[in-house]
Amino acid sequence: MTIAPQLATQLAELHASLRAGQQQMAQWQSGELAVSAVPGAGKSTGMAVAAVITIANNQLSRQRQLVVVTFTRSAASNIRRKIRKHLQELRLPQSAFTVNTLHGLAFSIASSHAELSGFSAAETQIISEPRKLGLIKQAANRWLRKNPRLYEMLLEGRGFDGEDAERLRRQTILRTEVLPALAREAIATAKSAKLSPDDLRYADAGEILEVAAGLYETYQSLLHKQGMIDYDDMILGALRVLAQDSVQQYWQERVFAVFEDEAQDSSPLQTKLLEQLAVVRPQGRDAEMGGDRADLDRQNRDLEQRNNSQSVVNLDGANNQEGQQERHPENQNLNLIRVGDPNQAINSTFTNADPRFFNQFCDRAQSRGRLVSLDQAGRSSSRIMASANQVLDWVNSSTYAQPEPPFRQQHIRAVDPGDPQPNANPAPLPSRGNGLEINFPPNINHTVRLLYDRAQQLLAQNPELSMAVLVRQHNQGRFVCEELENFNRDHPDPIRVYDVEQRDRRSRVPEDMLAILQFLDRPHSPDNLKAALRVLSKRQIIKPQDLDALASLPEQFLYPTALDPNFTPIAIAARHICTGLLRAKLELPPYNLIAFIALTLRYDQGELATADKLSDRLSSQLEEYNLAAMVAALQDIVTSESFEAVEDENLEDRYTRSGQLTVISMHKAKGLDWDVVFMPFLHKRIIPGELFQKEAVKFLGEFTLPEVARAQIRAMIHGELIPDPTVAWSRCQSLKQAEEFRLLYVGMTRAKRLLWLSAARSAPFSWNNRDNLTDNADVCPALKTLVDSFPDAIGND
Repeated sequence: MTIAPQLATQLAELHASLRAGQQQMAQWQSGELAVSAVPGAGKSTGMAVAAVITIANNQLSRQRQLVVVTFTRSAASNIRRKIRKHLQELRLPQSAFTVNTLHGLAFSIASSHAELSGFSAAETQIISEPRKLGLIKQAANRWLRKNPRLYEMLLEGRGFDGEDAERLRRQTILRTEVLPALAREAIATAKSAKLSPDDLRYADAGEILEVAAGLYETYQSLLHKQGMIDYDDMILGALRVLAQDSVQQYWQERVFAVFEDEAQDSSPLQTKLLEQLAVVRPQGRDAEMGGDRADLDRQNRDLEQRNNSQSVVNLDGANNQEGQQERHPENQNLNLIRVGDPNQAINSTFTNADPRFFNQFCDRAQSRGRLVSLDQAGRSSSRIMASANQVLDWVNSSTYAQPEPPFRQQHIRAVDPGDPQPNANPAPLPSRGNGLEINFPPNINHTVRLLYDRAQQLLAQNPELSMAVLVRQHNQGRFVCEELENFNRDHPDPIRVYDVEQRDRRSRVPEDMLAILQFLDRPHSPDNLKAALRVLSKRQIIKPQDLDALASLPEQFLYPTALDPNFTPIAIAARHICTGLLRAKLELPPYNLIAFIALTLRYDQGELATADKLSDRLSSQLEEYNLAAMVAALQDIVTSESFEAVEDENLEDRYTRSGQLTVISMHKAKGLDWDVVFMPFLHKRIIPGELFQKEAVKFLGEFTLPEVARAQIRAMIHGELIPDPTVAWSRCQSLKQAEEFRLLYVGMTRAKRLLWLSAARSAPFSWNNRDNLTDNADVCPALKTLVDSFPDAIGND
């Protein structure tokens, strides 16, 4: 595979544009390689160059491609763009690689050999998330009718006095909340490891997994009858296809190697799929002769020798003969690079991801000399990196490090002098603490005032700075935006504020409308009443309260008599909102209901525009405009996800716009960076917090069923003893707190030149009710270690 001298020179220049760790990625030739990267290390840049060099050195084409896989569509688009740019500059074929999400890749494989996927001819549609939730609720209702013994056991729980009102309340919460949540958690976790309902049922783990198995089985039956599959089924279908030798050979001969990005977020089943594709198949004459082990060995050695003589792009010391012939646990050679950062694993408490799997992969690779550490990052100034490293060290040595450390012990290091990245490790902005500022204002209102004044000061010095406020909870972001808007009104030079969460609020307009209209259509349904109350509570139209108690007795709540129980003042206020909506149903024509509901929910300008768009669509779509027809049409819109909210412009492009203050959640901030990052409200109750159990479900025990089921199924996956509910709950607590610390770490490492942290001395006990204040609120313990380590960063508020 001789390459032209000019191309070899261009490849060498591309290789030289990388820093040391990235160069090791680009020098890969064959075998398994683990890449553990710190925030800002440029892993996608390194992967893109490694992909281009691999394509060039091996003269890949449409018939034999490099497969790049990542976690999200946006990440796939980003790395595809980078690879294409390099290929265009080098005049190499664009068809020599593909970029997919894991689920997109699985769908391609399963649909290309549908007869082998295990799906019937009717199962051709992937179920949408809203429709899946509806199917799970249907499965829960069907399960409880078929399993009266288990249902009664759950219903009685503990402390049951036999009263009808309490029975109705428990029935409502089991049917509308507990059982659907248990089903969703158990199904996703079990499918991620190819566990069947019978696997859960016969695990001898007690009643919780027995209930979960029944819900799982019922859901699968309903899914099959609907002629649909879910995302986890796609992975299973693709693996069934690849289990056929001839089809497996077909795919493996067309895949030269697999490069996986964001590997910390993949599940065991997803990893197995990539390993199946990455198996090295002999090519050409070797394949005709049977491709035995010696021929494959010779081919790999010849390839290495040719590459050594043609290009500087070789993995010195890590790709020797012994390294190339390392055997996979299943006695197969894999061309597989897995790139990730286990310290940025922030999805494992609400997805199937588990950073333990990627950590184990890195440990195995390290023992064989096949681990690359991308620990040099040019994003942040030195004090910001030092503060992130300090948090990592403290957490890993604290009581929160049980049963396993939350972080991989990998520090962020500054880049070397002369690094190719422009303005790498920028100088901190003029500030106390040399780029790190820590504040303890008296209350949350003063917190935002301090933040606003600091942002004004910084923009006056440099109007081109990019800035962001990172919050842990959505209602915190809404509060920050409201306060910033108030301050802007009184300032001659207001700050341009962009609320990222506003986009999500707009996209939820059809769901809000459907919940309220279903309540208006059937107000005496406990499910419909609870759904409407939940919307009102999320919109902060009504105060937080026990919605199940209200929804269990709809008639008494909406139209109480003298004989009915007394309701609290906040319940009475909620009733007035509900009866006002019902009165509007009687007094307004149907086409005016959406506008009235929008005003009741106190929609902002963008949400009102979205509601108007939704109303126009219903007007054009419905032949007969009545409440039943509106509900049916909205159900189709929500389940098909076929409605786009009104957008002022492309919002994602504005997240990091200069001269702007972006308000965004910590989760959504991953992958982004700003010159200045503000992180307010860092209290122990939130980070690391504790698992929350509503009073309304404590009749089931001092734990929640979904979390216990997840911990028990994960123990099965790891081959561990299945814990009892109390131990499982404790493990979930530890995992939740570990992820919260990683989320804090992700937020801190978004900052380039100034990191501003704060915890108010007086803060809400719960952000659902800002009036319920806690004085001397406990500070996030990780913030305390920063105070001890960097005393010059503390401000006088």
